[in-house]
Amino acid sequence: MTGNQPKHKKDLTRRKVVVAGAGAAVAVGGGGTLAASGAFASGTSTTASASSTSTAAEACYKLTSETTEGPYYIDADKIRQDITEDKEGIPLTLRLKVIDSETCKPIADAAVDIWHCDALGIYSGYESSSAGGGTAPTDAPSGTPSGTPTGEPPTGAPTGGPSGGVHQEPTDDERYLRGTWKTDKHGQVTFRTVFPGWYRGRCVHIHTKVHVNGEWTDAGYEGGNTCHTGQFFFDEESVLASAEVEPYSTSTTERTTLTEDTIYDQSGTTGGLLKLKYNKKNIAKGVIGSLTMGVDPEATNDNN
Repeated sequence: MTGNQPKHKKDLTRRKVVVAGAGAAVAVGGGGTLAASGAFASGTSTTASASSTSTAAEACYKLTSETTEGPYYIDADKIRQDITEDKEGIPLTLRLKVIDSETCKPIADAAVDIWHCDALGIYSGYESSSAGGGTAPTDAPSGTPSGTPTGEPPTGAPTGGPSGGVHQEPTDDERYLRGTWKTDKHGQVTFRTVFPGWYRGRCVHIHTKVHVNGEWTDAGYEGGNTCHTGQFFFDEESVLASAEVEPYSTSTTERTTLTEDTIYDQSGTTGGLLKLKYNKKNIAKGVIGSLTMGVDPEATNDNN
């Protein structure tokens, strides 16, 4: 355990997730999700599971980095594993594991939230405010950026942007690429989504929150405390590969690289860097990302 992590009594503030109908707990199926067919049923999932399990030993006694939740968090109103809805993009299977960083034991029945932008940098619930990468910071370069990402960091890339912790109220009723699911007895949870795009001021990332010490009911998840607020990151090789695939290749938004990002702390998996598996010659077939999160179940890390 690191000494600078707060230890708190359980936060009994009521937190409730309402399930929107009986179908909310099942994966989106049929023709509604263009990118979901095929890749999610890949036989590589077993390998990814083993990778996720093996990382537990590495994560022992290491707390996964806390980060800002960003301005676009909506309190988990979709209880589901497949968060794709009808969004196009490279299929992404996200396999996560939650462990107690002190005992290294898996944490079962935790509520894990994830949310991220679509292939063109748009967040559901905030389509008007995040369009085109969100409001540009005051020190952003003038003019319209163009071109797909390159291996070299863009000159004068903006910092900050829509990555701060000041929450904004939703501007629309869309909820694609958002969801919550519970960890199993092994502390594992799997989500199906699409590879995120990018927007001005931030590298490619996924947001997450882990809620523990609450109770799952017929209505969803109640009570407990948010023990972890973090983000998952993607290495440059995978992002550059994604930029060659539609609709990512149609983006004209300037990209901030992983090393330039002001949120990622450059600490690898401890900082949220995903372990990725995909066909290096054809990333469009799908990506499997895995990570073990070491958390302090007694801490409160809302970071909002």
